[in-house]
Amino acid sequence: MKLSSLIVTLTVALGASTAAPAVVAQDYPTKPVTMIVPWGAGGGTDATARLIATLLEKDLGVPVPVENRTGGSGVVGHSAIANARADGYTIGIATLEIGGMHYQGLTQIDYKSFTPIGLYNADPAAIFVRVDGPYADVAALLEAIKTSGDRELKASGSAQGGVNHLAVAGMLNAMDIPVERVAWVPSEGAAPGLQDLAAGGVNFATASLPEGQALMDAGRIKPIAIFAAERSASAPDLPTFAESTGVDFAMGSWRGIVAPVGVDPAIIERLQTAIGKVVEQPEYTEFMAARGYATQWTPGADFETFMVNSDAQMGTTLKAVGLAK
Repeated sequence: MKLSSLIVTLTVALGASTAAPAVVAQDYPTKPVTMIVPWGAGGGTDATARLIATLLEKDLGVPVPVENRTGGSGVVGHSAIANARADGYTIGIATLEIGGMHYQGLTQIDYKSFTPIGLYNADPAAIFVRVDGPYADVAALLEAIKTSGDRELKASGSAQGGVNHLAVAGMLNAMDIPVERVAWVPSEGAAPGLQDLAAGGVNFATASLPEGQALMDAGRIKPIAIFAAERSASAPDLPTFAESTGVDFAMGSWRGIVAPVGVDPAIIERLQTAIGKVVEQPEYTEFMAARGYATQWTPGADFETFMVNSDAQMGTTLKAVGLAK
C-alpha cells in the first residue's frame, strides 16, 4: 500500500473511532436501562427508585427495570453498579452507606467508584417504638438503655454500619452511653427492621419518617423523636432529639443516582436531563410529599461535592463510635 493511501486509511479509521462515542451517545438509549437498588423491596430507597424508573421510561423511550441487589451491608448492590459495563445501560441508587463501607473494611468502593448523576433525596432518621410498648418518649427509652445490661436492649433499621445503625450509635455516643449497651440487629434496609420492631423482635428502630409510614398508619409503631436540626413539616408535633434531650445530634440518609466510572459524558448529560425532568413531574412531587420524603435535585459536580463531604462525616462518626477499621 502506498504511503498516501495508508495515511488516508488511518485518518478515516481514526476519525471513525473518534466519532463512534458521539454516535452512540446520540442514539442512546437503544435497549433497556437497568436501575440497581442496593437495598430490599419495600424500603424508601426501593420505593423512590421504582417511581423514578417508571417515569424515566417515558422520557428515554425504553424500559427501566429495577433490580434489588441486596447483601453485604450494601456492598453487593453498590459493587454491582460500580463494576457494571460503563455503557450507560446500568445505573443505580447510591446511598449514604457508600461513605461507611470502606471505613469498616467491607470494600474498597467509595464515592470515587461512581459517576455522579444527581442527588434526589435526603431525609433525617427518626426513633420508632411500638405503639403498645413501654416507651412513651425519648426520656423513657434512654432511661431503659442506661439501666439495662450490655446488649440487653435491641435495635434495628439497616445493615451494620448503615445510616440507621449510625444514628443509634451516634445517639448513644452523644449521650455518653456505651455503644455496646444496645445490640444492633442488622437488616437489609429499613422495611425489614421496622417489621421486626412491630413483631416485637427489637425494642426500638431507626428509619426515616416515610419509611415508617405504612406501619404508623397501621397503628403498630410510632416515632418519638427525629434526628434533625428542626422539626419536620410532615410531622410538626414530633420533637427533635435535641429538643427532647438538650443534646445536639442529627443524622439522616440520602439517595442519589449514579453510574459506573467511564460512561460517556454525553450519556451522563442525557440521563441528568431526563431525571431532572422526572423530579419535577407532579406524579413524582405528589408521591414524595404524600409520604414525607424531602425532594431536591443536585446534579453532577455538586452531587460529587456532596458525596465528598458525606464521606468525611461518615468517617468521623464511625471513628468516634469505634466502627472504623
